[in-house]
Amino acid sequence: MKKLWLCVTSALLIPIAPAALAAGNSNEHPGCALKTPTECIELALRAMGGRDRLLQLSAVHLQTIGHTLLVEQSYRQDPFVTAYERDDMTLDLTNGRLRRDAKITWPESDAGHSESEITLIVGPEGGVYRNKDGDSPCRVGDLHAARQLLSLDPARLLLTASTAADLHYESVELVRGTRHAVVAFTWNQIPVRVLLNPFNQLPDAVETTQVFQDMWYFWGDVRQRIYFDNWKFAQGIIFPTNLVEERNGIVWSSAQALDVQFDGPTDDEMYAMDSVAAKGSVKSHAWDRPFSPEKATALAPGIDLFPGSWNSTIVKQPDGLVILEAPISEFYTKAIIEEARKRYPGSPIKAILSTSDSWPHIGGVRFAVSQAIPVYILDLNRPLLDRIVRAPHNLDSDELSRTKQTRGPLWKIVSGRVELGSGENRMELYPLHGASTERQYMVYFPGYRLLYASDTLAFHSDGTLYDPELMHEVAQAVARENLQVNTVFAMHQGPTPWDKVMALIESAQRG
Repeated sequence: MKKLWLCVTSALLIPIAPAALAAGNSNEHPGCALKTPTECIELALRAMGGRDRLLQLSAVHLQTIGHTLLVEQSYRQDPFVTAYERDDMTLDLTNGRLRRDAKITWPESDAGHSESEITLIVGPEGGVYRNKDGDSPCRVGDLHAARQLLSLDPARLLLTASTAADLHYESVELVRGTRHAVVAFTWNQIPVRVLLNPFNQLPDAVETTQVFQDMWYFWGDVRQRIYFDNWKFAQGIIFPTNLVEERNGIVWSSAQALDVQFDGPTDDEMYAMDSVAAKGSVKSHAWDRPFSPEKATALAPGIDLFPGSWNSTIVKQPDGLVILEAPISEFYTKAIIEEARKRYPGSPIKAILSTSDSWPHIGGVRFAVSQAIPVYILDLNRPLLDRIVRAPHNLDSDELSRTKQTRGPLWKIVSGRVELGSGENRMELYPLHGASTERQYMVYFPGYRLLYASDTLAFHSDGTLYDPELMHEVAQAVARENLQVNTVFAMHQGPTPWDKVMALIESAQRG
C-alpha cells in the first residue's frame, strides 16, 4: 500500500512526459515498461538482429513444407480435409518481387491426378501463374497475399511498423499463457497488430482484420492471426521458421521452413513475366464475377440453365420462379435474380435452392436473405449458413449489412423429401446422405426425369469422371428414392445422359 501511495503522490507532483503517458507501465505493456510504441518496436528489431541488419537484407529464400485445411469444401466439415504443399520461395525485398515454385498434393482427386506443380510470380506490375503452357494472370487473392507478404513477413514486419504514422499501443493480449504487449498500426488500410513477447521482445504473432479475396471472401471482415515459432539464428538474424495461420479462430494453415537463406544474387530472369498476363491479374474481378445470360441452355420449357464456373438455373412454376443455386457473390446472384425478372416479368421469386455447403456455392445466399427470399437449405448446413448471415461486413459492406434487417433468414429446411411447386416443373428435393455428399441435396424434376446432382458431376479432360465416388453416391440415392432419371446436370456440368454417367461409374469401379 505504501508503494502505491508514493506512486500516486509522485504522479500528482511530477509532470509526466508524453512518452511515458503513451507507454503506460509494465503491467499495461509487458516487456516495454515506460517505452513508447516506437521504442518498443526498436527493442523487437534489436532482438531480431538489429534495424541495420534487417534493412540490409535484400532477399529471403525459403524451402518449406506445409498444409492447408480445406475448410471451405471439406465434405463433412470439422475435422477438415487437408492439402499439402512443398514450396521453393524467394522474396526479393529490394525490388518488391516474389517467386514461389509449388508442388501441391490435392486430397480430393482421383488416383494419378493428385499431384500438380505451378509457379507464382508477382511484381509491382502484377502477377502470373506459370506452367508448361506459359503465363496466365494469377488470381487477385494470390496477388494481394504476395504483396502483403513482402511487407508483413517476419523479415519486414517490424520495419514496416516502425515507419507507420499511426503506430500505437492496444490492449494486452494473452498468447500461450503469457501476457504480450500489442503494438498496432495501419498498412494499406488494413489494421495490423504485432504481439510482442515480454521476455525476449520477439514478435510472437501478427494479426490483421481484412476482406480476403480468396475463399474467405464470403466471411467479410476476417481476423487473421499468424503465429511465429521455431526461431533460428542465421547470418546475424533471428528468424521464425514456422508460421501457423488462424482465420476467425480456426487453425487454417501451417508452414515449416526446412532451409532459410538470406541475401544472395538476384536474377531478374526468374521474375520475368508476360506483361499482358501480369496486367490481367490486376484487372481481375475476384469474386465479383459478371453473370452472362447469353449462353443459357433450355433443359425443358421454363427450365433454363446458365452455365459458368458455377452454374445456376431459373425455373418457372405456375405461382412463381425458383432459382437453383445462388453462387459466387452478391454481384452474381443479384444479376441472376434480375435476369429471372426480365424473362418472366410479374412472376415473383418464390424460392432459392442452395444445395451444398462449399463456400463459393453459397456466396450469394446473403443477398437472397437481404431480399427476404425463402432459401431451401440442408438441415446439416444451417449452422454454417447462420454464421455466414451473421458475419460482419463492415470493411466492404454488402446489401445485407446495409439493410440491417431485424428479422432472420427465411430458411426452408431440407431434412428429407420435400416437394416444391406444381405442374410439369414440379421439383422434389432429396438429401444425398453419402459419405462424401453428406452436406448436399439433389433436385429431381419428375415431369422430365431430369436430375440436378449438386456438386458431384464433373469430367476430366479425357472424359472420365472426376471423383467417381461422388456420382456413385448420387446413383445410390437415386436407387434409394426409386427415381427414374434420363438426364443429369450439376453445379459444374451441363446436361448429360444418365446412362453415360452410369457406364462411367461402372468403368471406374472396374479400375
